[in-house]
Parts: sequence; structure tokens; C-alpha cells
Amino acid sequence: MSILKVENLSISFQQYSAGLKQIEHNVISNLNVSIEAGEIVAVVGASGSGKSLLAHAILGILPSNAIISGVITFEGEELTSARQKAVRGKEIALVPQSVNFLDPLMRVGSQVRTSVKKGDAVEAQRAVFKRLRLERVVERMYPFQLSGGMARRVLLSTAMVSGAKVIIADEPTPGLDPVVIKEALDHFREFANQGCAVMLITHDIEAALQIADKIAVFYAGTTVEIARVEDFVGKGEALRHPYTKALWRALPQNDFMPIPGSQPHPSALPSGCLFAPRCSMATSECLQDQPEMRNLRDGIVRCIHAT
Repeated sequence: MSILKVENLSISFQQYSAGLKQIEHNVISNLNVSIEAGEIVAVVGASGSGKSLLAHAILGILPSNAIISGVITFEGEELTSARQKAVRGKEIALVPQSVNFLDPLMRVGSQVRTSVKKGDAVEAQRAVFKRLRLERVVERMYPFQLSGGMARRVLLSTAMVSGAKVIIADEPTPGLDPVVIKEALDHFREFANQGCAVMLITHDIEAALQIADKIAVFYAGTTVEIARVEDFVGKGEALRHPYTKALWRALPQNDFMPIPGSQPHPSALPSGCLFAPRCSMATSECLQDQPEMRNLRDGIVRCIHAT
């Protein structure tokens, strides 16, 4: 059973254009993804595909002009606003993308200690700092005194000591050296092996493949495929969606083939399949309605032509 499940999530934002005309931008549409205890699901996709917005929707920290529909459940119960507030930072922890999540007026050691729910907070904070190669002196620093890499390790420390059942890591590795990246990824795998569910949001497919069980591929605000890590081999023959295959073949170690065109802006989404304008397999049927997600070869895909 999924510990965290997102079903048909749609998010739009109301804005005002010149002349005070109200417009609505659909940034996420019919998005589906789920994760089980002990599992790592990596969410990958280009910038603007909705990855970080998904994390913020789960935690209930979207801005006030967001319009949300769909259902998000945690441990089988719907995540209402009240429940999101109750579990946020406790049972569902976020490793945020921006280091601005750190309190600028509070020493970082004290910030990490506030996330410790059981046992000695100081001992837990110092143990995790040692694991992430942060010197003892760092605990008395303020965020402005940290390098970007140090700040990201502090954010990672906060999630590591929380004892959360679900950890959502939003681009947790930029700015870290390769050794620390590997250690951070290993820690996420360790969390999962201990029964924690981990959602790793990243643009780095290579890093995701090192530790994830499944890869959820996002495009223009929706899920186009959920595939096993084992499917990402060769020329992508085991993959299902044309975008996933193109993304895989665009990597330097594969064919390094660029994908023609660009991801559509939320204000100019096509009426049918969102990838159709860039897809060599597209037919007139693809331009009519957005395809439904369907099971195919032990994976899930949003494409009428996938076989």
C-alpha cells in the first residue's frame, strides 16, 4: 500500500495582466505519483515541469493564489490543510531546493536540533553533522556564514534527524562535491532500507538511477511515465513514452541527441497530449485530448501509441 499517493493533482495560479484582466495559468494537470514505505521514487524532468510545485502541494506550502484540485493521501487518509500542518516537518520532511529556507537569525545547529523528536537533540545534531563532514564549529554559525554546499548539508541534516516517514528531497545535491553527493544519496538509500519513503526530485537522471527504485518522468506539469530503474538501459527500448526515450537518449553517455522544440509555457499548453507538438509519433488523435495514464509492461504511461 502506498504511504503517499497523489491522484489527478492539478494546480493553477490566478494572475492579473495589463488592464487588470484576470488570467489563470495551469502549471500542473492530472498529475499522478505514489510511493511506498521503503521505496525511493525519483521525480525527473526539465525545469518548469512541476517537480518542486508537487513537493509544495504535498506539504501545503503553495502561495495563496494557487487553485488546487485532486487528492493527496498520506497513510490512507486525505491530506487536508489541517493534517498537512500537523505532519509537516514531523512525519513528512522536506529537504528544500533553496537555502533560503534556513532561518537567518538562528544558529544552524539550533535549527537542526528543533527537528529532533526523540532522544538527545544536541547529540543527534552533532552525529549527523559528523556524518556529513560538517565541523563542530559550524553548529554555531549563522546561515550567511555558510558556503552553498555547507548550507545544503545543513538542510539535509534537518531531514535526517526528523524521524519522518516520508522525506521529500528537492534537488538536494547541487553545490556538493562528488564525495558528499554519493554519501547524501547513500543516506537516502539507508532511510528507505529502514522503512522510510523517499521522493527524490532532481534533473539528474544519472544520480537518480544510482539509488531509486522507480523513476517518475514529468513533462509540462504532468506525469508521462513511471518506470523501473532497470528500464533505463541501452537505447531505451524498455521505456514507454516518447519523451522518456528522448530524454534518455539526450544524455551525453548515450546518443547526446537534443530533443527538438521546447516545453510549452503554462499559458500556452496544447489541448491534447502535451508532448504532441514535439513528438514524431503524434497523430490527429493525439491533438484532441490528454491521454489517460495506463499500465503497460510493469510501468505506467500517458501515451496512446506506447506499446
